[in-house]
Amino acid sequence: MQKRSSSAAKEPILYKESLRPNIWIWILATGLSSFGAIAFAPINPTVGVISSIATFLALGTTLILFTPKIIVTPTTVRVGRARIERTFVGTVTAYTGQDATHQRGPAMNGLAYLCIRGWISAVVKIEITDDQDRTPYWLTSSRHPEELATILSTPV
Repeated sequence: MQKRSSSAAKEPILYKESLRPNIWIWILATGLSSFGAIAFAPINPTVGVISSIATFLALGTTLILFTPKIIVTPTTVRVGRARIERTFVGTVTAYTGQDATHQRGPAMNGLAYLCIRGWISAVVKIEITDDQDRTPYWLTSSRHPEELATILSTPV
C-alpha cells in the first residue's frame, strides 16, 4: 500500500466526479428486489417482504460502494482504482453521442484502461505518455466530459 505524504493529502482538488447510477438503475434494482417477494409470498408473505427489502439493500449497497470517482489534483489524476501523475497525461479528448459509442466499441484499444458506466453516454479519452506503462490511454465515462477534458488539458 502506498503511503501518502501530508502535502499530498492537502492538495487541492481541481475536479471531482462520482459516476453514480442514474434513476433508471435504481428503478431496475427496485424491480429486481421485488422478485424476492414474488418468490416467497406464496409460502410466507412476511418472508417475501423481508427478502425483497434485503435484496434491495444488498443491491443498493453494492451500487454505492462500487461507484468509481474521478479526482483531478494539480499533480495526479485518479479514475476509479487507477492513479497516474499528471505529467504522464497527454492529449485529452471528450466524446459524446455517436463519437462516444465509437470510442467504446470499434475504436477501442484492447490495452486501454476502462472505467465505463453504461448509464453515462459521454466518455473522455486520456492519453498516457509514460514509456513504462503499456496502457495507451484511459477511457472513462463522465457526465461533464468537456469540463474534465479542459481541466486535464491545462498545463501542470
